[in-house]
Amino acid sequence: MTHGLFTPRSGHEVRLLQGSGELFPALVAAIDGATREVLLETYIFDVTGDAEQVAAALERAGRRGLSVKVVVDGFGTSPLPPAWQQRLQRAGVGWRVYAPVGWIGMLRLGSWRRLHRKLCVVDGEVAFCGGINVLDDLHDPNHGPLEAPRLDFAVRVTGPLVAEAETSMAQLWWRMEAVRDIRRVQLAVALDALRAARARRRLRRRAGPGHAHPRAKAALLLRDNLRNRTRIERAYRRAIGRARKEIIIANAYFVPGRKMRVALIAAARRGVKVRLLLQGRYEYFMQYYAARPVYGALLRAGVEIHEYSPSFLHAKVAVIDGRWATVGSSNLDPLSLLLAREANVVIDDTAFAGQLRARLLQAMREEGRVMSPDEYGKRPLRQRVMEHVALALMRVALIIQGKKYL
Repeated sequence: MTHGLFTPRSGHEVRLLQGSGELFPALVAAIDGATREVLLETYIFDVTGDAEQVAAALERAGRRGLSVKVVVDGFGTSPLPPAWQQRLQRAGVGWRVYAPVGWIGMLRLGSWRRLHRKLCVVDGEVAFCGGINVLDDLHDPNHGPLEAPRLDFAVRVTGPLVAEAETSMAQLWWRMEAVRDIRRVQLAVALDALRAARARRRLRRRAGPGHAHPRAKAALLLRDNLRNRTRIERAYRRAIGRARKEIIIANAYFVPGRKMRVALIAAARRGVKVRLLLQGRYEYFMQYYAARPVYGALLRAGVEIHEYSPSFLHAKVAVIDGRWATVGSSNLDPLSLLLAREANVVIDDTAFAGQLRARLLQAMREEGRVMSPDEYGKRPLRQRVMEHVALALMRVALIIQGKKYL
């Protein structure tokens, strides 16, 4: 492992954004100020409510003649309303669907390898990264209107890591273009697209990080199924292993593997205060129930578990020792850590970490419910059965995908 693999670099301006209420205005302002290019990737793209503002900004950018490229996940995103499909198409917005599910659905080998990252890069100068989809905080595609906003976070970043995000997004776009051309038996066009992507990457490497006002140290961590299979998980474990005072993790779908569980238990036993803010409201059967069997060992080690239930918890963030923080798309479960394309930003900055920490502690204090070891031990038999069924289903699904998770 090289020294710089997880080491944040200086020269970044980083701003914390909570929910679509803070993200969408910042995103729209950046897109409306763009002069060259907008790249956007998201798991869910839904134009209900305030999310329509983002679609309208992309349309305006396309009409101004900018290069606008959008990639959405084939499972997470349903077809847009016909009117919006036509509007974006007429504006010249490039729209690609990552891994369409097809008639076999999620039973096909490799079909669970989803595009789960939420990234946007504007003019190669500013990037947005986090857990927030293009989805209104008060709307859920499966559950309808929500009484309270979804709890989630993103970051707005300028500085060296923007070029890394842009390169990764451009590569994915051109690879998808190449695959599409190959399927059309246009091999020459496909090879040209791949050569263009490599040339763009070389140019960006020579260009360096560009101008930035030094403030926060930050790094972009990407997870894919090629060279970066364990990067995000290893960054978490490294930070947990170095913790001396406090670990705060908020994670929507929390089913950590053995190494992560051992790291958290070891931290708690050496005197680190470990607090977890986890999903307390039923959203999906497998993720909700499969998480519960791992709580026992954590509670016995002294880990605090707070369940969030005013609305859906969708955050994937952490703060360690009041300085190391991460905000991104990766859950601490096998679907994120073994299968999906994910993106997290790691920030080494006391001011940023303090702001995120304050928001998480407020959520725990005012909207979370502490789980006691006694309460956990007295769970009804029916719930225990559901938990083991969900965990078994998750393991079977992973086996079908050629993965094993302990």
